[in-house]
Amino acid sequence: MLEKFIRKDYDAVIIGSGPNGLSAGIALQQAGLSVLILEGASSIGGGLRSAELTLNGYMHDVCSAIHAFGVDSPFFKTLPLAAHGLEYIYPGLAAAHPFDDGTAAFLDSAVDKTGASLGEDGATYRQLIEPLKAHWPAISGFVMNPIAFPSRCLELPSFCYHALSPASRLIKKYFKSYRAKGFFAGMAAHSSQPLTNWATSAAALVLLLLGHGKGWPVAKGGSSHIASALSSLFISMGGTIQTNFIVNSLDQLPSSHAVLLDVTPGQLLKIAGQRFTKLYKWQLKKYRYGMGVFKIDWALNSPIPFTAPECRVAGTVHLGNSFEEIANSEYNIWSGKISETPFVILAQQSLFDASRVPEGKQAAWAYCHVPNGSVKDMTAAIENQVERFAPGFGDCIEARHIMNCDDMEVYNPNNVGGDIGGGVQDIGQLFTRPALRFSPYRSSARGIYLCSSSTPPGGGVHGMCGFHAAQRALKDIFRLPTTKL
Repeated sequence: MLEKFIRKDYDAVIIGSGPNGLSAGIALQQAGLSVLILEGASSIGGGLRSAELTLNGYMHDVCSAIHAFGVDSPFFKTLPLAAHGLEYIYPGLAAAHPFDDGTAAFLDSAVDKTGASLGEDGATYRQLIEPLKAHWPAISGFVMNPIAFPSRCLELPSFCYHALSPASRLIKKYFKSYRAKGFFAGMAAHSSQPLTNWATSAAALVLLLLGHGKGWPVAKGGSSHIASALSSLFISMGGTIQTNFIVNSLDQLPSSHAVLLDVTPGQLLKIAGQRFTKLYKWQLKKYRYGMGVFKIDWALNSPIPFTAPECRVAGTVHLGNSFEEIANSEYNIWSGKISETPFVILAQQSLFDASRVPEGKQAAWAYCHVPNGSVKDMTAAIENQVERFAPGFGDCIEARHIMNCDDMEVYNPNNVGGDIGGGVQDIGQLFTRPALRFSPYRSSARGIYLCSSSTPPGGGVHGMCGFHAAQRALKDIFRLPTTKL
């Protein structure tokens, strides 16, 4: 093709500076291209921003907080991010799950220690997880790359069999104790779906395997340091970033051979829909967004006084007690109802990173799922769940900052209706994300690509959606060698 030799302002323009937009930019710069990244906000990062949301001196992660996918990202691992200021800190335990009896199950790097916390189901847990852990490199390659089904499942039959199962079915099949059932349900609830949905076990298994591998770390100083390291590397390679540039139409962009958009299908239609075929527009319009979130950040005068000691050394704490309670909560929210006892995901980064808070103080971060677009104030419901497992928590609060679904979308337009995952990742959108096409990254218009979490492998701070979209553009437009991780 002669088009790559026609002079343009840039070889590629990327809209959005989240982890996927930055990763796409780095991958294209590595190939020797000239790349411009445009960001609508005043700062880069998308879901990787940190700010003093409550009081001066308290640094909170506005969206993403725990980075199990980031530290194990096949692309990030190839980049010299430490040389650009990124440092990960590992909590004593990746996660803990307290129960009403004052005890807790927990996710330790050692499978046997985690199993021991599950009581009578410890041996069953080890039998389930240890064979999968032994095949983690192959499993990671499967889940972090464009889905190749069913051929890849033939290579990993055990993982696919378990991962594609509804979490409720796997739990009832393998576990007897309330401890193991509740623990696995908390992991599966990260899927933001009813636990009766197909493939909800995948979220639990992948998170557990990450915990038994690299772990669930925090970024020292805040999640924004991941974005800062990526952008520093991108700029050092000759890339250009412009903030405060809101894109409503492709006509606003400088000339380029390719445009990659770190947006969801709704924004893609608004920005570039006039270039697409009727079929592709119809497919994008049918794309489904999932549950929203209600989030709280707290400035605290002391650590959260959890009854179970394991919770005091865990980076992440799952608050939901039993399988039945978590399953009912997630089902109700999926059905458009508010849960009065929501499943809460809580992170306490400052326990392990004192640079985020004033001396002697602490900060914490938590959210629960709510129906998409809900503006219901869930502050009391969330804090009641924390108090339930940490009596006296209310006395620790010095200030709070809340964000409902509308606030989440204003903060980042990709959080449509408060959905922080870029769209439902159920069985209907797992293999056809965002549309049924030969390449999920390529739109119906030549030179226009989607590189957001609305493409495989989906949500999470790993940059792989951006990496894969960049490889597609390198092959299609520039006829340059591509990289396979």
